[in-house]
Amino acid sequence: MASVQDLKRRIRSIRNTRKITKAMELVASARLRRAQARIEAMRPYADRMMELMIGTARASSSVRSLPLLQRRESVQSVAILPLTGDRGLAGAFNAQVLRHAFALSRELEADGMRVRWLVSGRKRSVEAPFRPAYTDAQALAHSVADLYVEGEVDRVVVVYNRFVSPLVQQVAEQDLLPIPEHVLEAGEDVEHQHLLGDFIYEPEPEEILERLLPVYVETELYRALLESAASEQGARMTAMRNASKNAGELIDTLTLAMNRARQAEITQEILEVVAGADALTQ
Repeated sequence: MASVQDLKRRIRSIRNTRKITKAMELVASARLRRAQARIEAMRPYADRMMELMIGTARASSSVRSLPLLQRRESVQSVAILPLTGDRGLAGAFNAQVLRHAFALSRELEADGMRVRWLVSGRKRSVEAPFRPAYTDAQALAHSVADLYVEGEVDRVVVVYNRFVSPLVQQVAEQDLLPIPEHVLEAGEDVEHQHLLGDFIYEPEPEEILERLLPVYVETELYRALLESAASEQGARMTAMRNASKNAGELIDTLTLAMNRARQAEITQEILEVVAGADALTQ
């Protein structure tokens, strides 16, 4: 049985750890609010970008010949881009993305396709910065677009955590390239009918869309990075809250054990005093 001093040291250590986890929970909560604000601020831009693409695509019948829209007759090589956090202490945030990405890789290889891994970051092989800038999305978009246009890969898939709530993050798998056909076919919806009017384009719609498509890829990657950043903070906040709760329960258990150990020591001392007094009286 541990001594009272050992239990005191353990309780002191766990209390210090709980202070750290509570502080990390508060920091993650503040960062989560900022990350959510960035996602909300980005949505109007993404919506307008989609409207411009839909209207321009519907104005011409030859846009399918653009490089980023061309679909390969036979998909031989697939690039997977997993977006994870650059730090731990976030529960299963990183593990669930990597687990899904590896499962996708095995599935593609079983179908006879070659898998190529794309990464971002500086220190680790798979990393997404906490506060991704639009320049990060631009650099990634240019890299994947060049690989696709040059024919080195036939498909690009992004795997990331989609932010649902601070308690829920869902792994999302999104085909980035070629740009899915349903993106441009959305113009058939009623809410986009106002984009199908008789417009005069300068320059030609094909040239406009050729410039818009790379920006669309950048926007989608930027949105994925923001979703991943928000999900990471939500997962870390939840993990640190659970850690603080577990630390409190462990402190209560150790305090009870320490009190019992102290009581046992006091009882033993009383017995020794009584035994000594009996020995003196005999």
